Amino acid sequence: MKRDNIFPFSRPVMPALLLVLAVLLPMGAIAADARPNVLFIVADDMQRYMFNCLPEGRLPDGHLPKGLGKNLTPNLDRLADEGTLMMGQYVSSPVCTPSRFSCLTGRYASRSRSPMLQRTIQRDGQTVVTWNTHILPDDLTLPKLLRRAGYATAMVGKNHVIAAPEFDKVGYREDPRDPSIRARLQANQQRVQAAIRRAGFDYAASIYHNNPDGNGPRAIAVHNLDWITQGALTFLDRHHREADEEKPFFLYFAVTVPHGPGEATRSWNADPRATAEGFLDEPLHVLPPRNTIPRRLQQAGLPTDNTRANVLWLDDAVGALIDTLKQNGQLDNTIVFFFNDHGQAAKGTLYQGGITNPSIVWRDGGFPCGPVSHVPISNIDFAPTILDLAGAKSPAGHFDGRSFRPVLEGKTNRTHESLYFEMGFARAVVRGRWKYLALRYPKRAEQMSLDERREILARFNAKQKEHDKRIVTTDPAAPFSHISLIPGGGGAEAASTGKYPGYYDADQLYDLEADPGEQTNLATDPQHADKLDEMKQELQQYLDRLPGGFSELKD
Repeated sequence: MKRDNIFPFSRPVMPALLLVLAVLLPMGAIAADARPNVLFIVADDMQRYMFNCLPEGRLPDGHLPKGLGKNLTPNLDRLADEGTLMMGQYVSSPVCTPSRFSCLTGRYASRSRSPMLQRTIQRDGQTVVTWNTHILPDDLTLPKLLRRAGYATAMVGKNHVIAAPEFDKVGYREDPRDPSIRARLQANQQRVQAAIRRAGFDYAASIYHNNPDGNGPRAIAVHNLDWITQGALTFLDRHHREADEEKPFFLYFAVTVPHGPGEATRSWNADPRATAEGFLDEPLHVLPPRNTIPRRLQQAGLPTDNTRANVLWLDDAVGALIDTLKQNGQLDNTIVFFFNDHGQAAKGTLYQGGITNPSIVWRDGGFPCGPVSHVPISNIDFAPTILDLAGAKSPAGHFDGRSFRPVLEGKTNRTHESLYFEMGFARAVVRGRWKYLALRYPKRAEQMSLDERREILARFNAKQKEHDKRIVTTDPAAPFSHISLIPGGGGAEAASTGKYPGYYDADQLYDLEADPGEQTNLATDPQHADKLDEMKQELQQYLDRLPGGFSELKD
């Protein structure tokens, strides 16, 4: 079935990136008998120029196709145009797993009890937050709390955060058409869905347990938004038919684009039968036909490159969900959060390009706070905010985050006195115009021999080669990144490794107002010694409340 997008083209909108799209009730408080549905959409690795609502996504005046920007995204444009831009939005840990952990728990990723994370603490004597911060079955999660409050809960698309230890990794060169391999893939899908249900979701479908390249065979290591969207539409239609009218829903919809692979034959123009659990017998016809994507871009006066094609494909998926909600009569009582998992300008670091991630909150009629908010908020705030909007109580003392509903309602212009960030071997805190970043490598990094470095790099490069990814370096003496003890850094953070003047400095102090690009480290300037001590103390207050050590800042 074909589902057309319901939103027409709209004018360019104000800056924002990470979108919290929301359809709320009219201006007043949420009535107990009309609790909103919640649709939480998570995009993967979107760049700022992929959003028409940001300056980076606009074309020069006089060159705007049909009043838009560099992308054809009518659904996102309309939601952004009518919403509140949360320009103070941050992400506490700027890679996908810890970011998703914080969204679904309302807690810092260092609180994860995942065995992978605990092993790093035992080995290094300090917490090393990477892709190791998984949600365990007995963790208290947002979907569990919403379910207790009477919500139906569902997860569709990319997981990459909920632990599924039974997952049977199928080799990258295996043939998914082999019946035995197909059986293993289908068993994996069932195992992951079971893990997701244990985490608090009533429904799970069309799950990519990892990025396409990390799910198994190369032949199906592609994106399939039709398959992901079908899983969500099935839930929405089923809920509409079967659910009690008093039972609202929470749907977590995580797409895999525009994260790589981005080439046409592995993304928007890949084999439409290829999915994470093998090949379908027939393609799905859920979104506008893929072969119309280049034509629609051309008609809009835009280049037909793969980036714009994948962003339009994503927008089609958003349109399909909104269209279904409208057809079901649920749109006027649904809150839709659209969230990009982290900043891309400095992924894998705690520089502003990695942790700043502007958002939009949309509802019909807008919010009392107006079209733009600069109030600093974090992704740890999503869970308490959603519970607040749902009229459900947050467990006392559990969340690190705070509800920003009062910000949306224009009742306050402050949620946090400061914000804390953690990633790999770095920690940071932002308070007002000032930022302190601490980099502390464990002793084993300092003591690693050249032979050990050579062995680690050889293993990493062999995997890169197998997955047709670029080699970052062949020099075993190259310095480490902020997130991994691989000479030269891993692939995810390669674009940022060593690119800032103070990148390898143990202590870094920045005046973000005067130096938003973090080019001048003031930590060694005697005139800023007091400010450095003040910001160090601010960081230590966070560290004291969190598990694990961090060099001399928390023994």
